[in-house]
Parts: sequence; structure tokens; C-alpha cells
Amino acid sequence: MNNSSIIIETPLQLFEHLLSEARTGAENVTPVLLELSQVTEDPDIKEALEARIFVSNNILDRLDQCFKLIGARPTKLGGRLQDLFIEECRLELAEIRSPTARRLYVLAKANQLIHLRMGEYSGVIECGEMTGHCGVRLLLDTCRTDDVCFTELTKRLMRNIVEGNGVPSAVVHMQGLKPD
Repeated sequence: MNNSSIIIETPLQLFEHLLSEARTGAENVTPVLLELSQVTEDPDIKEALEARIFVSNNILDRLDQCFKLIGARPTKLGGRLQDLFIEECRLELAEIRSPTARRLYVLAKANQLIHLRMGEYSGVIECGEMTGHCGVRLLLDTCRTDDVCFTELTKRLMRNIVEGNGVPSAVVHMQGLKPD
């Protein structure tokens, strides 16, 4: 179904639409993270991305359970945003020569993508209050929490790369990373 053909007449229909968007986003994030994991040679980054892919499958199960609890089915929506995101990543990554910068770029893009997901969850969680199903709220909160945990991990990995490169964190903000 095309987003432009969707007519929303009630708050519950809006919630179901937002929940469908969250599910589509969760489904589409896996191929992006998979591609990012394939372009990195850093074992820690690869492990973090692969773990997040594993978590993504569990998130899909939780979102499906939300639909079950409210007696609805997800609407199939497009995934153009993720397609544009990964294409832009490919183009930019091809231009980055520094191995350290490439590692940081992969983490930054994974972090950016997951922050987008967190924004989706924030909206759907608030709209979900109207369902009257406390289980829906709990399931959605755990999806967002998984994303928060991943972004904290990516920040820590980025900090380790910067500090391991011999550049104190305070200097990075003022002068940028030293060349490889």
C-alpha cells in the first residue's frame, strides 16, 4: 500500500499506522546493518552490528505481538528511507580512505540509523497509550530500550577508537582526528 493512499480517520488507526511504520523500519534496518557489518574489518564493530541484527529479529517478534494484542495486522509500507540511507552510505564510504575514519563512519551511520528508530518508537509509544493495553506499552518500551543500549555501545566503541588513536577526546572536538 502506498503511504499517499492511506486514510486515517481515528486515533486508533493512526496508532496502527505508526506501529506499521515502526515494524517496517525494524524490518528494513537489518539489511542496512548487515551491509555496514560487511564493510568493516574491525572485529568489535562487526560483532556489535551482528548482535544488533540478532536483536532486530527479536524486535520484530515484539512488534508482531503488539499487533496481536490490539487485534490488528501490520500494513505493508515502503522502505525508501532505508534505501536512500544505504545508498548514501555506500557513496560516502567509497570516498573515505583513512581506516580509522572508515571505522568511525560505520559506527556513526549505524548510530544515526538507530536514533531514527528511537524517534519512531517515541511517537508510537505515546500514541499507544490509547489502546489500553499495558502489554503494548511494555513491548514498545523494550524495543526502544534495545536501541538505546546499542547507541551507548556505538558511542563507547567510537570513544575507544578515538582514544586508541592517541587523540585525547577534548582535542578531537577542536582539531579533528590525527591522520592514520
